[in-house]
Amino acid sequence: MNKKRKNILILTYWSFNDALIQAYTLPYVEYILENQPEGAEVFLVTLEKNSGSASGKTSMGSPKVRKLKEKNVHVLPFRYFPFGFRMMLQWAVILFRLIRLIRVKKIRYIHAWCTPAGAAGYILSKLTGRPLIVDSFEPHAEPMLESGTWKEKSLAFRLLFRLEKKQAQRATAVIACVSKMKDYCKMKYGYVPSLFFHKPACVDLNRFDYSNVKNEELPEKMGLKDKIICVYAGKFGGSYLEKETFDFFRTAHFYWGDRFRVLLLTSHTDNEIRNYCEQSKLPENIVVKTFLPHEQVPSYMGLADFAITPFIPVPSKRYGSPIKTGEYFAMGLPVVITKDISDDSLQVESFDAGYVLNALNEDEYKAAVIKIEELIKEEGLRSRIRKIAEQTRDFQIARKVYAELYKSIAEL
Repeated sequence: MNKKRKNILILTYWSFNDALIQAYTLPYVEYILENQPEGAEVFLVTLEKNSGSASGKTSMGSPKVRKLKEKNVHVLPFRYFPFGFRMMLQWAVILFRLIRLIRVKKIRYIHAWCTPAGAAGYILSKLTGRPLIVDSFEPHAEPMLESGTWKEKSLAFRLLFRLEKKQAQRATAVIACVSKMKDYCKMKYGYVPSLFFHKPACVDLNRFDYSNVKNEELPEKMGLKDKIICVYAGKFGGSYLEKETFDFFRTAHFYWGDRFRVLLLTSHTDNEIRNYCEQSKLPENIVVKTFLPHEQVPSYMGLADFAITPFIPVPSKRYGSPIKTGEYFAMGLPVVITKDISDDSLQVESFDAGYVLNALNEDEYKAAVIKIEELIKEEGLRSRIRKIAEQTRDFQIARKVYAELYKSIAEL
């Protein structure tokens, strides 16, 4: 490898404290740096919804940020606005500043995470001539269309879908979440990048490990002692089912009665959760909600007996890779999941690790509950399901991918 220092610009569309940065981006930065000459620097772009607030400023001066700087990883926070004229103006400012950064800091590679950030990466690559790598390359425009969030003629859909196609054509290399993304590229974009890698959404198996969860106070404190607990870590709306999820909870409550509880690790407000409960006629006391820093999630997830991954089962979700399912597997939890989600639905079915909802109706919800009751009585269940994560979600899988990728592009 050329020993000349090769600095890297990493683009994301998330805030620094978002779990998608902490669990889905930062763990891989170390592997990227491993494959660069000594002294290489990484510049990590984040979009902060609260960058003007005290909490936003504090997070940028946090121990996490300082620790990253010691490793030559510099966080570059920019203000986030919802898609629209204001955000388009903001991107003009961001792109101008990043072009200057690329020149001043002699950035060698532009490494974008997911296609929304990849859209900016495509423009920067075109303007500066730097090689573009798109990580976690999966459809984003079509899932938003299929879920009803965007309209087919909307500017947001037309712009991002066109830019996804341009990314596929421009990228020196892409890392997809599933190997079948090649088929999607060929079918939808009419082009498959020559350097095409894939890695799953990997999980820190040391932190997400049920044997490490020894907190005996939480069940009593949260009113979960001696309950059958379903955990969900995430949000509702967008790509995630709303009423259908709470209808499932209602079915589980009807089956198990007061023994059943839902543990939501979510940023939704109490009023939002109350409205969901009212729509599905689910007693509000069945739901226990809390919002946690990602490092605390395993302790709470470990309280559960099973979990749910309620993606809207649209065709394009076959090509993504939700990290939460891997975290559930690592904790040894059986999973209720909708059909055709990444490789996850197939793994749940083939490993007998939960239940795949083939339809969103009362009969399927009840069948899922009965299956879960059968599984949680199984001796050694957690150890058996944990092995799925060890085989399919270990970070060492990703480590090999990054080594191969940067070796390949260095030789171009």
